[in-house]
Amino acid sequence: MADRPGALLEATAPLMPIPGDDAGETTMTSTMDSSDTLTTILERVRALGPALRGRGLDAERAGRHSDETIADLHATGVFDIGSPAEFGGHELSVREQLDVICEVSKWDGSAGWTVWAGASTNWLTVGSGPRIVKEVYGAEWVGPRVAGSSHFPSSRGRVTRVDDGWLVTGGPWGFATDSLWAPFTNLGCIADDGDGPYLVALQVPREELRFLDDWNVAGMRATGSVSVALTGDELFVPEHRGVVFSDIVGRTLDSGLAGTLWSTPSLGWAFSTMAGMSIGIAQGALERFLERSAGRPIRGTTYKDQLEAPLTHSMLAEVHSKIQSATLMARANAEETDRLGALEAAGTPADPQYMQLFSARVMLETAYAARWCAEAIEILQRNSGSTAILETEPIQRAWRDARVVTLHGALNLEALSENYGRLMAGLDPHKVAGITTLDRFTPGR
Repeated sequence: MADRPGALLEATAPLMPIPGDDAGETTMTSTMDSSDTLTTILERVRALGPALRGRGLDAERAGRHSDETIADLHATGVFDIGSPAEFGGHELSVREQLDVICEVSKWDGSAGWTVWAGASTNWLTVGSGPRIVKEVYGAEWVGPRVAGSSHFPSSRGRVTRVDDGWLVTGGPWGFATDSLWAPFTNLGCIADDGDGPYLVALQVPREELRFLDDWNVAGMRATGSVSVALTGDELFVPEHRGVVFSDIVGRTLDSGLAGTLWSTPSLGWAFSTMAGMSIGIAQGALERFLERSAGRPIRGTTYKDQLEAPLTHSMLAEVHSKIQSATLMARANAEETDRLGALEAAGTPADPQYMQLFSARVMLETAYAARWCAEAIEILQRNSGSTAILETEPIQRAWRDARVVTLHGALNLEALSENYGRLMAGLDPHKVAGITTLDRFTPGR
């Protein structure tokens, strides 16, 4: 890895299929019930968990997961939980995906983020039409299938329509989680044909991108969420790989896929599962606290065992309540996302006003889940003694990772609270462009 900010990073080369019994594991969904698939994946993640936690410090120092970790995660099946069944993916429900992301995050927050990004970005791909779907899912690959970056009006990317395609300039595109390991990165670019700017999503192969060594952050360090740039001053992208973002949001392009997952509200999918990161990180921190506190005295008191002290019992009850509140909200939102997808797929979609309200709600409640779980971990950290600040202690990593989730650009709690409150009061939400827009559900669109 380069040793200075802004330097060029070598992206991980495409990994070969895992040999032996694991080589074909990603196709098991076609012959297994989804509940059996979920159980198998969770068991594999639990078996891998101690290794994930053990590699955490080295991964943080490297600023990325090792190729071994990506291959091991792939072997559990987690990178295909949101991939189409028609291409050998597991295509789990959103509620089932939530359980997987919680379990991975319990062992390593950065791994949880990597898996969440790989699953929740699939709606971008599927919404881009059948040619993109075939390109992304048709080939053998070990690791996440697609990454996404800069689908906001603040994107530095610019794109112009040309014959048979698009001409891209500008960049770099920041926070490109999974781009180091995915065959494609979906870049948000601003276009303007003379009638005002609009957002275009471009599917760009990894060999046409440079990866910058600029991921120097306080938490989630192993996600390797570096910025990406073009290999030259401009790039031609074939027409089918550039899709107007409003067409993806509005599902105007038929993917050719049959599952109800592709009819679920994208914000419900992305954000109810996003809460799983915070929940899993907090669950892991709680387990670690109970493990390290047994037999540990509390300074300034006569307690010889921290777990026997009433003050610890009260603290644990508060931690439990925060994590449980976040968990129940996330589960309810994931289940409702699946229900709404089934209604849409059956040709009986929910009322657009309800869809708008639900999407605003799930974003707000995900922000609250992130906050409560971060607060729970801070309580555990505060009661873990000075040794809990050591790099080798997982609790301090959980503390930093959980706070990073609360700082995600889409989880501005104050702004989300106002938006949802406006809807509750019968007013329109703020009109914003980009990936978190609620205009996709505006009645009469």
